[in-house]
Amino acid sequence: MLLELLRIKRTYRNINRVRQIVNVFLKHGFGQIIEQLNLHRVLPFRKRLKLLGAKPDLGHAVAERLRIAFGELGPSFIKLAQLLSSRPDLITKTFADEFKKLQDEVPPFPFEEVRRIIKEDMGREPEILFNYIDPHPVAAASIAQVHYATLKDDTPVVIKIQRPNIKDIIETDITIMKAIANLLVKYIPETELFNPPGIVEEFARTIRKELDFTEEAKNMCRFRRNFSGHPHIYIPKLYPHLLSKRMIVMERIEGVRIDDIEAITRMGHDRTELAKKGVDAYFKMFLEDVFFHADPHPGNIFVMPDGRIGLVDFGIVGWLTPDIMESIAQALIALVKKDFDSLIEQYIALGLVTEEVDLESFKREFKADIIDFLIPLYDMTISEINIAQYLDTLIHIAIKHKLKIPSDLLLLNKCMLILDNIGRELDPNFNFISIAEPYASKIIRSRYNPKRLYEKMQKQVNELSTLTVNTPKQMSMLLRKALKEDLHLKITPIGLDRLIRDIDRSTNRIAFSIVVAAIILSSAILTLTGTGGKVFDIPLLGLGGFIIAFILGFWLLISIIRSGRL
Repeated sequence: MLLELLRIKRTYRNINRVRQIVNVFLKHGFGQIIEQLNLHRVLPFRKRLKLLGAKPDLGHAVAERLRIAFGELGPSFIKLAQLLSSRPDLITKTFADEFKKLQDEVPPFPFEEVRRIIKEDMGREPEILFNYIDPHPVAAASIAQVHYATLKDDTPVVIKIQRPNIKDIIETDITIMKAIANLLVKYIPETELFNPPGIVEEFARTIRKELDFTEEAKNMCRFRRNFSGHPHIYIPKLYPHLLSKRMIVMERIEGVRIDDIEAITRMGHDRTELAKKGVDAYFKMFLEDVFFHADPHPGNIFVMPDGRIGLVDFGIVGWLTPDIMESIAQALIALVKKDFDSLIEQYIALGLVTEEVDLESFKREFKADIIDFLIPLYDMTISEINIAQYLDTLIHIAIKHKLKIPSDLLLLNKCMLILDNIGRELDPNFNFISIAEPYASKIIRSRYNPKRLYEKMQKQVNELSTLTVNTPKQMSMLLRKALKEDLHLKITPIGLDRLIRDIDRSTNRIAFSIVVAAIILSSAILTLTGTGGKVFDIPLLGLGGFIIAFILGFWLLISIIRSGRL
């Protein structure tokens, strides 16, 4: 175990950061997990002794304590929590709901750093590139902050600047997260159900894209092409000559936030029409462009003076393959027609059902849950249906039946929940579902397009030809190994690692107890012999031995109590 810890220490670029993470988790009552992973050994000996007697804050529920700990640990852990908040299928709804409370707002960094980054990335002083830059940021988040500015021709723009050294901080945290994820799987096997290494990999992939502003610029250009000439949606212009991985400059949109109802009313816009325009644009993204803006919170959606809706912040996007898009459309149609068998088939087509699930049993039980949930909706008017509650319940049913939901589908679900909330703020009688129907019908009709049918047939022929060519080779290889007696079966004993770890811990404690007993016995003998100097008429060596034995025995007792296995 000690060698494992030493190897982990060498992996980390900043051992102080590891200690900070361990300290925060200990402070919030996760000492048992830290001990199970042996991460408490990265702390100095005196600190460990102090923590043994410390009482953690257990006044809150586990999910709340974990959310508070993530908030204290800074940008990387805040972003991880935000990712996990959209994955209730992995971490349960309780934790997902708690993580949604984390706000991505931090104090701004100094304007001198803004000037330095602009000069380093552009190779010129900011005054040469801009006529004016407001030194006070409009918004400051964990990754970047935003400043208003004007170009040399007085064009109003927005500058988004990355926080200094944020990439190094996040890369260090990703390394630590990967190590902790592997330790969780190794030493707490039940966590494998949540796939900690997979969660960290998804987080690393997402955050690295968000850290590269050139990726955001590509997304922005694609959205601008998709909505070119659109009468109701506006995507700001990008300035490619003022672009780097840490800096992006775009046209400034004049308008008010979509949730500023008073300002929208003063502007004289029809709120019902605005709600329809916004949701209509998103269904165009979902079911026509198959590429959507995945962070539609009110701060990223503006109502312009001319009534158009402007979108900003394109760091997080979602993709839908044609097959997924078609299955979603089929599911919407099946929902309207009360065709529950077809609805379940679309769940299977979307790849939500894992290989371990018994299909017949799943169809029977899942259909019963879906019918119980959906039938009451058909007695309600469209305006009475709470789409947010509807989607939330569907996710809950999916978790109950252990369905594996792709991340892009969960992003889509998150977008629909936010959009429904914005739509109902603008118009209490907002009709979310009816806007989707024309797009769904259009996609269903397109599946019978001759070109689409030909592409499907060609794909199936290619898969069949590949299978025909590869199968004889694979069978020949299998027979050759069997004849050579080189055919091996891999058996993974479940729980054996934990048993070995528990035995190892028990023997260590027994050995520790024997050492303590030996010290007590030696101290007693020294006390009886009366050799050496004395304190309170007790030999100094004997007294020292008793004190050491008491400290070690107390440490052992506290360790056993903290493990919960007294």
